[in-house]
Amino acid sequence: MTQKERLLNALGAKAVDRAPFICPGGMMTMIVTDVMDAVGCSWPEAHVDSKKMAELTLGANRLAGIENVGLPFCMTVEAEAMGAQVELGYRESEPRVTRYAIEKLAEIDQLTPIDLTRGRAKVCVDAAGILKEKAAEVPVIANLIGPVSLATSLVDPLLYYRALRRDKEAAHRLNRFAMENVLNFGDALVEAGADVICIADPGATGDLIGRVAFEEFVLPYLNEMTDHFRRRYRKPSIVHICGDVNRLGTVLQHLSADAVSVDSVVGIQQLQNLAPGKVTMGNISTYTLERGEPAKLVKVTEQCLKHGVDILAPACGISPKTPMKNIQAVAETAARHHKAA
Repeated sequence: MTQKERLLNALGAKAVDRAPFICPGGMMTMIVTDVMDAVGCSWPEAHVDSKKMAELTLGANRLAGIENVGLPFCMTVEAEAMGAQVELGYRESEPRVTRYAIEKLAEIDQLTPIDLTRGRAKVCVDAAGILKEKAAEVPVIANLIGPVSLATSLVDPLLYYRALRRDKEAAHRLNRFAMENVLNFGDALVEAGADVICIADPGATGDLIGRVAFEEFVLPYLNEMTDHFRRRYRKPSIVHICGDVNRLGTVLQHLSADAVSVDSVVGIQQLQNLAPGKVTMGNISTYTLERGEPAKLVKVTEQCLKHGVDILAPACGISPKTPMKNIQAVAETAARHHKAA
C-alpha cells in the first residue's frame, strides 16, 4: 500500500494495513533543522521559493519518515496576501504577523483579496505542482487557515472576540470574506496537485470562545469549506482544533470534515467519545517529540496506536528544533504496527 493509498483509505474509513504517520504542514509544520541541514536549504528562504519549499517537505518525507508532504510551513500566507504585515522569521522560527491589515472590523472593505498570481500564495501553488510531479505516491496536503484564525490575523483579536458578542453581523461579515478568500487559495492548491485539505483554526478553540460561539461562528464556516472541497473535487479534509475541546462537548461530531485532529491535552479515547464516527488524528505531544528520547517516543506512539487512533500525528506539529531521530522513532514504530487481517 502506498503512502497516498494508506492516508486516503484512512480518511475514507476504509481498510488499511496500518495507521499512517503524517504531519500536515501549515501551523502543524513538519520541518526541522536536521532536515534543513540534510537537504541544503532552510527557512526563511523556503517560504518564498517554490523549489526550496518542495525540497524541504520532500526531505521530511524521505529522511524523517513522515508519510506526506505538505505546504505552506506556517499560517500567515493568507493574512499577508490580504494586507497584514508578516515577518518571515528565522531558521528556527516560523513567520508571524507583525501588523494587522485593518484597525477595526468596520474597515473590512480595505482588505485585499488574495492574488494567486503573486507573492507567497503563488509560491505555494507552484510548489504543489512540483510535489505532484516528484512524489506521485506521496499524499500532498494543502494547509489552510480557518476563518476565525484568519480574522484574528487581520484585525486585533480582542476586537474580533468582542464582536462575537457585541457586533455579530460584523464578525460574520469578516468570517465570510476570510473564508471565501481561503477557498480560492485552496482551489488553486487542489488544482495544482493537492490530495488532501487540512484546515487549522487555533483561534477557534473552546478555551477562547466557548461552545455557543463555536456553533455560530466556527462550525458553519468549517463545514462549508470541507463540503466545498468534497463536492467540487472529491477531496477529503482534516480539521484541527487546538486547546481543550472537552469544553465544546459533542459539537465536534457535527463537523463535516473526514478527520478531526486535536491538542495533546485531549486523549484519543476522549476524542472518540466527543466525535463518534469521525476519523481520529493525533495525538503525540509536540513537547515530548522535541524534548523526549527515542525510547520514550516509541512508548507514546504505541499508546496512541493501542487506543485506536486512525491517523498518527504530532498533536500540534513539530518544533523546528526537534531531533530527526525522534521523528524517525515514531515512524518506525508506526511501520511495525500492522493491523491484524
